[in-house]
Order: sequence, then structure tokens, then C-alpha cells
Amino acid sequence: MVSPANDSPLEVSCPQCAKRVPWLPESTYRPFCSKRCQLLDLGAWADESHRISGESAMDEADIETLLAQADKDAPLS
Repeated sequence: MVSPANDSPLEVSCPQCAKRVPWLPESTYRPFCSKRCQLLDLGAWADESHRISGESAMDEADIETLLAQADKDAPLS
């Protein structure tokens, strides 16, 4: 069996504080370095500081406008 050239585990940067974290089963909070960093990140998502880029979803007013427009455009039977 061929052993890998580098026996050291993969390391990633903690998304919150950038501390290097070994990617091992023992690293309980990976990719975060600690429970604190994990909770800080979760809190940022909860208060919408972190967002996934893209178009915003339609809200209820937009849907009502589209439905009203569709009713106007529908042919009479």
C-alpha cells in the first residue's frame, strides 16, 4: 500500500476567526475552531448578517400583484 506523501491532516481556516483547524474526527466543531465561533456564525445567519447572494424571494405583495395581472390578462370564456 502506498502511503500519502504528506501524513499531516488537512487543515482549514475557521470561518469566524481564521485560526487553523485540523480536519479530524476529534475536531468536534470543524470547520470552526470552537463552540464560540460556531455560535457566532449561527447568530450572524439568524440576524441575517450572512446572506446567500442572488435574487430576493418574492414577498406576498409581489405575488398578489402578479395574480391581479394574470386575472386581467386571462381571456374571458
